[in-house]
Amino acid sequence: MAKYLVIVESPAKVKTIKKFLGSNYEVVASNGHVRDMPKSQLGIDVEHDYEPKYITIRGKGDILAMLRKEVKKAEKIYLATDPDREGEAISWHLYHALKLENKKVYRITFNEITKNAVKESLKNARDINMQLVDAQQARRVLDRMVGYRISPLLWAKIKRGLSAGRVQSVALRIICDREEEINAFIPEEYWSLDAILNVKGEKKPIVAKYYGKAEGAGAKKTELHSKAEVDAIIKNLKKAKYQVVEVKKGERVKKAPLPFTTSTLQQEASKVLNFSTQKTMRLAQQLYEGVEIKGEGTIGLITYLRTDSTRVSEEAQVMAREFIEKNFGKEYLAEEVKEKKGNQKIQDAHEAIRPTDPARIPTAIKEQLPRDLFRLYQLIWKRFVASRMSAAKYETTSVKIAAGEHLFTVAASKIVFEGFMSVYVQEDDKEAENKLSNALTKDSELTLAEFDAKQHFTQPPAHYTEASLVHALEELGIGRPSTYAPTITTIMARRYVTKENKNLYVTELGEVVNKMMKEAFPSIVDVNFTANMEALLDGVEEGDVKWKTIVSNFYPDLDEAVKEAEKELPEVKIADEVSDEICENCGRNMVIKYGPHGKFLACPGFPECRFTKPYYEKIGVACPKCGKDLVMKTTRKGRRYFGCIDNPDCDFMVWDKPSTEKCPKCGGLMLEKGNRLVCTNTECGHVESRVKQEAK
Repeated sequence: MAKYLVIVESPAKVKTIKKFLGSNYEVVASNGHVRDMPKSQLGIDVEHDYEPKYITIRGKGDILAMLRKEVKKAEKIYLATDPDREGEAISWHLYHALKLENKKVYRITFNEITKNAVKESLKNARDINMQLVDAQQARRVLDRMVGYRISPLLWAKIKRGLSAGRVQSVALRIICDREEEINAFIPEEYWSLDAILNVKGEKKPIVAKYYGKAEGAGAKKTELHSKAEVDAIIKNLKKAKYQVVEVKKGERVKKAPLPFTTSTLQQEASKVLNFSTQKTMRLAQQLYEGVEIKGEGTIGLITYLRTDSTRVSEEAQVMAREFIEKNFGKEYLAEEVKEKKGNQKIQDAHEAIRPTDPARIPTAIKEQLPRDLFRLYQLIWKRFVASRMSAAKYETTSVKIAAGEHLFTVAASKIVFEGFMSVYVQEDDKEAENKLSNALTKDSELTLAEFDAKQHFTQPPAHYTEASLVHALEELGIGRPSTYAPTITTIMARRYVTKENKNLYVTELGEVVNKMMKEAFPSIVDVNFTANMEALLDGVEEGDVKWKTIVSNFYPDLDEAVKEAEKELPEVKIADEVSDEICENCGRNMVIKYGPHGKFLACPGFPECRFTKPYYEKIGVACPKCGKDLVMKTTRKGRRYFGCIDNPDCDFMVWDKPSTEKCPKCGGLMLEKGNRLVCTNTECGHVESRVKQEAK
């Protein structure tokens, strides 16, 4: 009979860890949290030192009963929840819920689910770290106070179903502030002037950019603001000779990127793979907990996914160096990587996100992974291997060309040693090589083919995407790795923000909520206040601040602000969006409502008329069979398809999205299939590129 009990969070880890530990160990899962504050009340005794009230989470009774049985049989109990503040708090809750006071109880953590890491954690078993628990308790209590005190106010003043949150309200404000910047932006005109120059003996001309007037030994870069300025320069250059006055050769080095943290993984997965932050975290969790690999069983493919550290363990460094030397050669090895932070915090005990074994090449296990899981693993693998490799080297050439009293410049670079770029190229680093002929030397004479003058306008700041919002939250010190994805998911689920083509846009509802929060609770939506709160929570983790001190300083001001807002804030009504669908019972125009499963149509005559029907999003394309609208629908299993709104009278449906473009050959319906538009008329069979259509 097993003598030792190991309790993990997720059932997915049980099989893997049991395999590593053998018959003396029983491994069971708590399925995450087992205790929390009650849903029906604040759950914090504000009269008695802000003591939280914890109860068993509904539905967890059977799990706790099973755990208690296992506890009775065990000599030692190892709490092996996740290696972060939340994991520490879950272990503490298990300790109390299972009444382990008189048992031999140990806390173990591992950064990766591998045999070595799990066995090593048993050797380094410790007590529960109450500083980590208190930091998590402080965060949970503060979030609870904000949510439970302000949300009912939003229900009363705007509409039911809204929520406020300590981090989500700041994230909403950041997006609203950017929207205001964009709306207030006034574009300014500017021009660029290029000279297309022929080089003697070369077929391909070069493109030189206007720099400014030559003044003695140097030149000052000139901004061109109008067509008149450009026309004056072109007129002045009519009889000018074009001569190379300087050719400078140099070398540029591009350093390897650091391995992923939670934030940088979410950003890069959004840019490269088009994943939402939520999807990235869900897939990363699967890679961490373990995937079935033929011949090896269930294997954890990556290290822990919630981290803000770029540190890499000695063992992983050695494995990476051996892999790179064997597969690429010694010259591809980086010099010793220095990445320790000056002010290193306890949470830097975590490592960066990396593969558990660099020798497990993504292509070797591609067939055994679902497509998206493979793509994310490959991204993490490439980034980590690249981070241990040498810098890429470029040869740069800078050319100055004199034309009368004016100067033009040409810059070129070519890669001479790929280094880390042989494995990994970031989206931001993809640059076209601009090669220059060796025939171009000092005093080379060039002939003008033509000028290329272009008008431009300065652009407003870009709308936030999920990736750039995560970057902003991290830069401002708001939230922690585990909070980015749920924060963004919440503000989208509450319909404060909507996403179109990756961009995040504020809805009317979002604007109203943000305005109310700024007016009534300025400190809660203040970026600096929230960032300072994060620093205080770090102080609790480090033992410098008592968690109840933070809470007792925060709550009285919040309480006063809520009471003031209840009296002073006016009610704001957000009208429901009216549709062109007519209620079948009473003839009113139906309105679009939001339920737990998304949009639906409801009669505005509620409660006299209770008629509702599903809402189908029109796509702006007519049904080729009956001419009515095509709408987007989903099957019972959640797969998207497009069908006629008049179903069941019209049975037209297709899986691929119909295009608004008609077939240029037969006028038939075209479907979007990847980067192509394909005609549905099999006799026609016309296919064309979507890219060309979008360019039109």
